[in-house]
Amino acid sequence: MTSHIVIGTAGHVDHGKTALVRALTGTETDRWEEEKRRGITIDIGFAELALPSGRQASIVDVPGHEDFIRNMVAGATGVDVALLVIAADEGIMPQTEEHLAILEFLGVRVGVVAVTKMDLAEEEWLDLVLEEVRERLNGTAVEWTDIVPVSSTAGTGLEVLRTRLDEAAAHARVRNDLDLFRLPVDRVFTVAGTGTVVTGTTWSGTAAVGDDVVVLPGELRSRVRAIQAHGHASPQAVPGRRTAVALTNIERAAVSRGSWVVHDAGWRETRVLDVAVTLLPEAPAMSQRTRVRMHLGTAEVMGRVTPATDRIASGQSGTVRLRLEAPVVARWGDRVVLRSYSPVTTIGGGVVADPWPASRPRRPLPVDDLLGDPGPRLAALLERGPARGVARDELPVRLGIGAKDIDRAIEEAGAGRVISVGVRLVSADTLVRARKTLIDTLTSFHQHDPLVPGMSRQVLRKRIGDVAVADHVERELAQDGSIVVERASVRLAEHTARLGPDLEATAAGIRNALADAGFEGCTVPDLAERCGTPEATALRVVEFLVRENTAARVGRDRYYDRAALQRMVAAATQEVLRRGEVSPAQLRESLGLTRKYLIPFLEWLDGEGFTIRVGNVRRPGPRLTNTSADP
Repeated sequence: MTSHIVIGTAGHVDHGKTALVRALTGTETDRWEEEKRRGITIDIGFAELALPSGRQASIVDVPGHEDFIRNMVAGATGVDVALLVIAADEGIMPQTEEHLAILEFLGVRVGVVAVTKMDLAEEEWLDLVLEEVRERLNGTAVEWTDIVPVSSTAGTGLEVLRTRLDEAAAHARVRNDLDLFRLPVDRVFTVAGTGTVVTGTTWSGTAAVGDDVVVLPGELRSRVRAIQAHGHASPQAVPGRRTAVALTNIERAAVSRGSWVVHDAGWRETRVLDVAVTLLPEAPAMSQRTRVRMHLGTAEVMGRVTPATDRIASGQSGTVRLRLEAPVVARWGDRVVLRSYSPVTTIGGGVVADPWPASRPRRPLPVDDLLGDPGPRLAALLERGPARGVARDELPVRLGIGAKDIDRAIEEAGAGRVISVGVRLVSADTLVRARKTLIDTLTSFHQHDPLVPGMSRQVLRKRIGDVAVADHVERELAQDGSIVVERASVRLAEHTARLGPDLEATAAGIRNALADAGFEGCTVPDLAERCGTPEATALRVVEFLVRENTAARVGRDRYYDRAALQRMVAAATQEVLRRGEVSPAQLRESLGLTRKYLIPFLEWLDGEGFTIRVGNVRRPGPRLTNTSADP
């Protein structure tokens, strides 16, 4: 049993919803002057009701006029027990039907029907109305526990109605205190000395005074200053109860109806939803890019649909991808109501099947993959989603489960189908594909350039598409001996960089050219000209000789025979040590080099730690303390 429930009224305009709430609770829910002047409810009203069993109920009184259906949907969201109001003197009317459809789309499980104004109807007429209501409600998705004739003015039937509402509450859904906290905002105002206050019905979880919270959309960070429930201070917000939350550091204008207050890192806003939709029989067919009004929580957002098939026929069901014109906050299993763009009428509703669908494919997955048990849904999300997988802390929102149920969902997904990669989960098939991509990429790389010992790890990660997945398969393949990781590069275990027969002559020519160049060295164009080979080939071969340690590179573009460079270093460092400090002119004389060759060499000596530049002279660097230092 849940100790706090939400009862929501529904019914045609002027059928006596507000009068009935006033008779049951003593509270006037019409707050606005226009409501009192026109005699109809325009916005949502609230009252508290103590039920015979001791349960506390929050009654949400919604407008019945067709012009204010958007407010009705905002009020009906989060309702546990429906109180359908039908006037005895009129019976079922158009807004009765629309409200009934909305209650079903919102997933309300149980309800009670109050046939009001019984004192205005003759007994025979009342019996006809009661029979009409029974026939209409037979077989609906909502379990209607009773139909109670009442008179709000005379008080007739009110005690019976309280009892029936209490009995229905016993069969209402049980809200989870341990779930993620979420409160849809339906009102925002400012209280002097307190600041911005938001109200709503806590959907799930709890929040206490002092907790850090976030208002979405917008990522507005705040802290709970105070909490009230029906005008009384409370230490925490609990599920199923009307709640007012005072927030710090948030301006009144930054929050509105449709916002959400949350305090778990797993929540984030979205502009794309996959939704399992059912259209009303009288609704037009839904095709590609049909524009709709989506109601989720207390938010109303425009969007366009992309059905999984070409269209969804009237009265039929299917899956659509909703691309929204403004961000919303959604969770798997959330109920939505869809209304047409123009004329504005209710056309259908559905269930959020994925709050953060992958961008590819552009159409949603089949319904069966999206609405089954958490384990198979997790497997489907991972197998058809991006290589990066899903973060564990996303799963309570993505799958509509509690944090404690994540491991069970992984187990239900099937042995070996879901793999942990750091803080993320990926499918086993994703890792198989990533391993194949890595091996194929390295094979192609080695075939294209056998002189290079390995491929850049950074480039390889980009080929695989995700760093964490790339690192995971890299470790696995290194452990089983398939690849070798060497600092910033990766190679196949069987690959060894070596000169093929076609490049042996080029390598010999480059070695000879470097030896002949002595202290002057050669650039790549020099080597290409001397060896009669393209510059690209000369570059590949000389870089191979650098790695082989028979050549050396000084700066970006000058190459030396390794032995010649060692002699240059020895001559230069001896001069520096002998003099204590030397100028470029002094080294030019001792080495016999022009500035063209000397300055790059001196800068290289500085970079390698053989010398230190002080002004225009060089002094001994840290490497000269080790006389065996080898360039």
